[in-house]
Amino acid sequence: MEDNKDFINKNYIEYVKGVSPKTNQKRTLLHAFWVGGVICSIGQTFRYLLQFGFNLSGDELSGYVSMIMIFLGAFLTGLGIYDRIGKYAGGGSIVPITGFANSVVSPAIEFKTEGFIYGTAAKMFVIAGPIIVFGIVSSVIVGLLYFIGFRIF
Repeated sequence: MEDNKDFINKNYIEYVKGVSPKTNQKRTLLHAFWVGGVICSIGQTFRYLLQFGFNLSGDELSGYVSMIMIFLGAFLTGLGIYDRIGKYAGGGSIVPITGFANSVVSPAIEFKTEGFIYGTAAKMFVIAGPIIVFGIVSSVIVGLLYFIGFRIF
């Protein structure tokens, strides 16, 4: 019985290797590296423009840069450009904050045919929802602990 199981597993592994597309790992990593770097460089450029052009600093500067990058990620997703960037760059496009914007907007666009409530609004946070919920819940807990005087940090 055990020999038959090993035979089936070996055949399955050989089948998967036969039908799986071959990838050039070095090229894929290079694409991810340089596209992720370009996205981060764009964010850094906006940071310098806001810092020196509008004299912003600290949290205000970080907030504006984040909003601009989230807008660009959502806008490019809506135009269908970010998906092409993602196919080319793989993980290099999902690591920056623009990838988070893409993960919120993509399901909303995909399910818009099901209507505004049951399609767009319900499916918008399928991927990003758990991250947002965890962030909100943990920040409320830390805020309450801080408010009652339990200083952790």
